[in-house]
Amino acid sequence: MPEIAPKYWAMIATLGFVWGSTFLLIEIALEGMTPVWLAASRIGFASILLTVFWGFRGFKLFHDKTAYFPLAIASIGSSALPFFLISWGQLHVTSSFTGICMTAIALMILPLAHVFVPGERMNLRKVGGFLLGFFGVAVLIGGDAFASSGASLEFWGRLSILGATMSYAICSILVRRLPPIDSVGLATTLLYFGAIVILPIAYFTEGVPAAIDQQTLGVVALLGLVPTAAANLLRVIVVREAGPTFMSLTNYQVPVWAVIMGALVLGEPLPSTLIFALIMILGGIAISQYGALKRLFNRS
Repeated sequence: MPEIAPKYWAMIATLGFVWGSTFLLIEIALEGMTPVWLAASRIGFASILLTVFWGFRGFKLFHDKTAYFPLAIASIGSSALPFFLISWGQLHVTSSFTGICMTAIALMILPLAHVFVPGERMNLRKVGGFLLGFFGVAVLIGGDAFASSGASLEFWGRLSILGATMSYAICSILVRRLPPIDSVGLATTLLYFGAIVILPIAYFTEGVPAAIDQQTLGVVALLGLVPTAAANLLRVIVVREAGPTFMSLTNYQVPVWAVIMGALVLGEPLPSTLIFALIMILGGIAISQYGALKRLFNRS
């Protein structure tokens, strides 16, 4: 079992906040940009930013050439594919459905890590903790989680969001199983492969993008800088050093921050179940990570 140092707890807390605010930004960006070009712009801009950072480190990666194929698969499945699926799916489903699906990533990773990642064994305590956290999110979102959006392509939109969920879960395992590699180089390369795939798709499916207003450009730049470039680097570090199961705890925080940011930015009412749901979510994290938390507090 990887050692869960305080810095990793800080990282997943940061990622939870950042990604919880992302859905709001995506909704704003989609008002002035098509979904595939939005995904392509995020990945392209983020890859440029990380390339500069990677360059200061001498463009280190790894020497095992056999690792490039699984790296390419992990890259496409953790950036281009889910970004496209979420951007397109959100046109046809409710944001609540997207939130509950993103939370389910944690439950999908648990059995995958049990089979494919040494030291990530599944047990009754972990399963119970993850289920408690998942139900906490379900309580927070409420009955709207599976309410119909009324869109004609809603069924395919839901399949699109579920596909993104599965892609994230599987690629977290692939990233963890890569040989020794520089974290900045890995985060940058993940985005490179994603850009290679998504840019031609954007061009052939949506043509040359129309003129984009300044507000949309600003939102896209923010999406590329924070939840894509910076968060992708943090995600790689946590998955590689603390494990995909621990990283999946981020998914329980995302809906909480999405609800809070909606209230703060859009003036949406906070649900009466927020405190109860938060207790369940934090309780689930505490149960599933009891050993890591015990070592953390004993150390301090």
